[in-house]
Amino acid sequence: MTGSGEERLSLDLVPAKVLRRRALAVAIAVVVLAAAVGGLVGLVAGRLGGLIAAAVIGLPLLYVAFTESRRTSWLRDGVVYVRGPRTRSVDLRRLERIELLIADVRGKRIVMFVISGGPKGSRVNLAIANYTINAGIELDIVVLRKLADALAGGETAHGLVFAELLVGQLRAIARDVPMGGRPLYRLASLAVSGRLAQRMHPDAITQFVATLD
Repeated sequence: MTGSGEERLSLDLVPAKVLRRRALAVAIAVVVLAAAVGGLVGLVAGRLGGLIAAAVIGLPLLYVAFTESRRTSWLRDGVVYVRGPRTRSVDLRRLERIELLIADVRGKRIVMFVISGGPKGSRVNLAIANYTINAGIELDIVVLRKLADALAGGETAHGLVFAELLVGQLRAIARDVPMGGRPLYRLASLAVSGRLAQRMHPDAITQFVATLD
């Protein structure tokens, strides 16, 4: 059940329209590839064999494209919702575990929270920033503020350091600090190049936050 006290705030770094366009382009490429493979197999195994080969190649990839086109995340009443093949949710005020992960993908550094909690042990990955060498995308300041408030107001202490990290980010934005000097960018720069995903040790995050103004 979603709460009704607050409006739904998008947590998507990439707009849904862009994701749908990408998914459509992938779907078209998949159909062309499946048809080509089916045609080649059909020359040897006949029409039925070609159709089976096209289905084996195309259907799983089309499902992935469809799932990606629907993928979205949002925040409402302190609860993070992530919709993919199914919708998962974690209440930030009742966390069991939260980690900071930095993914290095094709020259991009993606900063995300890995959040666990709830009666069913739900787990969600929440990207909060995506940086390249000279540019980046960060969550809106209103969303960052809401995330920080929910983490700081939790029933456990798990989210306090992460709330302070987001507050430090907000302060840097308010002072018009260039992107390269903001806390999230600085954390992303600490990741070792060439490693797909790295979890920041909690002690390292605590020490980093202690240095923020």
